[in-house]
Amino acid sequence: MEKEKLRIDKYLWSIRVFKTRSQAADACSRGRVKVQGTPVKASRVVSIGDEYEIRAEARKWVVKVTGLLDHRVQYSEAVNFYTDLTPPEDLDAVKSQAAAFNTGKRQSKIGRPTKRERRDLDGFMDIDAPDGAEQE
Repeated sequence: MEKEKLRIDKYLWSIRVFKTRSQAADACSRGRVKVQGTPVKASRVVSIGDEYEIRAEARKWVVKVTGLLDHRVQYSEAVNFYTDLTPPEDLDAVKSQAAAFNTGKRQSKIGRPTKRERRDLDGFMDIDAPDGAEQE
């Protein structure tokens, strides 16, 4: 299960920070994976004890490597190979965004009218209809 040399992109994919290895490599090339504030290349060798700052699509991570994992496993097993050191304020920002965007409800007075509002509008518009139009 453990290897002597392991690339950072493969490690981030295996601990489930990114869905695909190519996304992990792309994040490295864009400078979204850093060690001590310095961007790293996808080919960097991971060592136990390294701390990485990662900006993924969903959230920001600060991860300390506690074990080397070279293949993708279940999340419940993957969490044993790193320690999440992400500051609480970054986690709170993610939770507040999730609460605002994933409610599934339309915000009041934004977007298309509801059926009830449309009926009210139609009734209002019929009052102002021209003389030749029939009203029911």
